[in-house]
Amino acid sequence: MESISSITDALTSGDFGVGPTNFASLFLSLLLAFLMGHVVAWVYMLTHSGLSYSRSFVLALILMPTIVALVMNVLANSLILAFGMMAVFAIVRFRNILRDTLDTVYVLTSIVLGMACGSQRFTTAIVGCALLTLAMIYLWISMFGNRHRYDLIVNLHWARPLSDVPELTGLLHRHSRRLLCASQRSHEGYEGTDMSYRVLLRNPRGVELLMSELRETDGVSRVTSMQSEEESEL
Repeated sequence: MESISSITDALTSGDFGVGPTNFASLFLSLLLAFLMGHVVAWVYMLTHSGLSYSRSFVLALILMPTIVALVMNVLANSLILAFGMMAVFAIVRFRNILRDTLDTVYVLTSIVLGMACGSQRFTTAIVGCALLTLAMIYLWISMFGNRHRYDLIVNLHWARPLSDVPELTGLLHRHSRRLLCASQRSHEGYEGTDMSYRVLLRNPRGVELLMSELRETDGVSRVTSMQSEEESEL
């Protein structure tokens, strides 16, 4: 029993820092940082789109606030420890290329929340986590920043003279609110003209009707269409 009590005393009073370690606040800060890391990771999993999803990045978002909170507890307002920590991170360099610009925001959010928890600013950490995650969800739901200009990309071959193209554009205008001829290609020795149009449909469900009318138009062949992606970046 005496050996067990001596081990317990050594664990609870083994930190010889500027002041005694408050184990209750230490445990609370690490636990809160771990939970907030889960919140940020859940929001990332919910709102992420694209091909750059990585499970290891999600796990990093969970662990990063806890590690930063532990670093803040280790520093404990000690300037000497702060310089020592800078020297350690100067030796051990972490380099990772983030494919998505928004991933940087999630990393910064995890770091700041970890700092808030580690510095015992629990209310600030909770309020900041709630507001930031709500802002991320709002931007995801509202699709803020997307520019929806065209619904459809229509490619076709025009075998008639170019002077008859207004007949084709008239047909397209009947189905569209906005129309743009993106390309018009023809060269010597090649019969006809290859055309590509960007179309914003009057009725988004009228794709099949537009395609059937184009295929029935004299001089039109090789008609293909594809959905135009929303422009989130240039």
